[in-house]
Amino acid sequence: MELVPANGEKLPPMQPGQFVEVAVDKAKVLLNRPFSIYNATDSVLELLIKPLGRGSEAMGLYEAGDSMRVIAPLGRGFDLPEQPCKVLLVGGGVGVAPMLYVARALNEKGLRPVLVYGERTAPDAQLKERLSEYADLEICTDDGTEGFHGLVTNHKAVAEGTPDHMLVCGPAPMMKAMHRIASERGIDAQFSLENKMACGLGACLCCVEQTTTGNRCVCTDGPVFKAEELPW
Repeated sequence: MELVPANGEKLPPMQPGQFVEVAVDKAKVLLNRPFSIYNATDSVLELLIKPLGRGSEAMGLYEAGDSMRVIAPLGRGFDLPEQPCKVLLVGGGVGVAPMLYVARALNEKGLRPVLVYGERTAPDAQLKERLSEYADLEICTDDGTEGFHGLVTNHKAVAEGTPDHMLVCGPAPMMKAMHRIASERGIDAQFSLENKMACGLGACLCCVEQTTTGNRCVCTDGPVFKAEELPW
C-alpha cells in the first residue's frame, strides 16, 4: 500500500526498522494498528500489508484518494554498519516487512546483504522481485513449495554463513533461535520485536519487554534491540 501526504507535503525522515501507527477507520476499531515501514521516499510511504486480523484485513478496503490518519515515524530503527562487511538479513513471515527498506539503505552505503526469507509457502512473485532488487534473496518454505524446505535457522546462509552483522525480524521462537546462533558465534546482531502495540508512544505499556536493563517499551525503546539487550 502506498500512502502520500496530503497537500503535497514531504514525509519526515524515516529510519529503516521504524514503524507507523495507522488509524484503520474502515475497520471500526478503537486502537491504531502498527505497521513496519516497508519503503519510504520524501513523498511516498509504503506499507506491506498481510491480512491477518480485523485491522489489516480492513486495509484492503481503502481505495486511491481515500484519507488515512498515520503517525510516523515511531520507535528506534536498525543501527546500520558503515564499513565494508557482510550483512545477513533474516525475515520470518510478516517480519520481512522492514527488510526492503533496510536492504535499500545498505545498498546506499555500498553494501548488498543476503536476505533469508522464511514463509509457510511460496511467497508472492512481486514481493520477491522487490526484495531481490536490493538483496541476494534466499527463500525458505515450510511446505517446500519454493527454495529451501525447512526453517531459516537451518538454511546454509544462517547455519554455515560468516556474516559480520545479522538483522532479524519475525516470530519470537525464530528470533530467539537466531539470538542463540549469534551469541554462540560472536556475531553482532539486532532484533526487531513484534510485540503488540496500541498507542505507539509508550503510554499504554502493553508492549513492555523484559531486557537486560529492565522492562522497556518496545514502541519507544525499540522495536529494534541489540542482542546484548535481550536476555534470551
